[in-house]
Amino acid sequence: MTDRSAALSLIALAQIPMVSEGDDLPSLILAAVEMEGLRLQDGDIVAIAQKIISKAEGRLVDLATVAPSDRACELADAADKDPHLMQLILSESSEVLRVRKGAIIVRHNIGIVLANAGIDQSNVGEPGQNVALLLPVDPDASARRIRAALNERTGADVGVLIIDSLGRAWRNGTIGTAIGVAGMPGLLDLRGRPDLHGRRLETTELGFADEVAAAASLMMGQADEGRPVVVVRGLALARREGHAADLIRPKHMDLFT
Repeated sequence: MTDRSAALSLIALAQIPMVSEGDDLPSLILAAVEMEGLRLQDGDIVAIAQKIISKAEGRLVDLATVAPSDRACELADAADKDPHLMQLILSESSEVLRVRKGAIIVRHNIGIVLANAGIDQSNVGEPGQNVALLLPVDPDASARRIRAALNERTGADVGVLIIDSLGRAWRNGTIGTAIGVAGMPGLLDLRGRPDLHGRRLETTELGFADEVAAAASLMMGQADEGRPVVVVRGLALARREGHAADLIRPKHMDLFT
């Protein structure tokens, strides 16, 4: 009889300090791993909240330094948003898809479709500051750099996942979503594999990195939990390079936008 039992462990690191521009994230992560009494192992996935990546990479912008264009002012009025914030949204986007009061949906420069270009104003800056945090310029590249540093310093072959909380078409609520991937698949093509009855799967592709991101997001929390890094252990999957871009449906196949 085949043993189909499996166990997945998710360990939220509680000792990550507040991150500032220029901080060495791999060092902060490894220090927190040690304080948990852990060591990274081959096959672990280190899931990291986008927010601390962006902070370390200097993606915090003072809105007072942003000059809104006429287009930004027009869209800000339509969406009931700050024109300075709207200018940042436009600068981070390749296409505006939908606008209504309280919302603007865009195609980000990295290809994903999301509200407000992923720009965040929660848990950023000091009290009284009017600042906004942008997504990393290239989250896949950020994930590769952190993976290389972790692997070099520990000798463990780990994957790295950068996640953000995004909304979805036709569904309420946000969910943890992969925006940067290294050392693990983004998308798993299961076509050709048999199901329980021996039938060949014909259309099944698994958003593997998104499923891991959603699980890690539950451990991170969304408010004041302060747990931006989760070690995911127990996924029996051969290592290979993947990209978050693999999860983006080609524009000509996108029926929603």
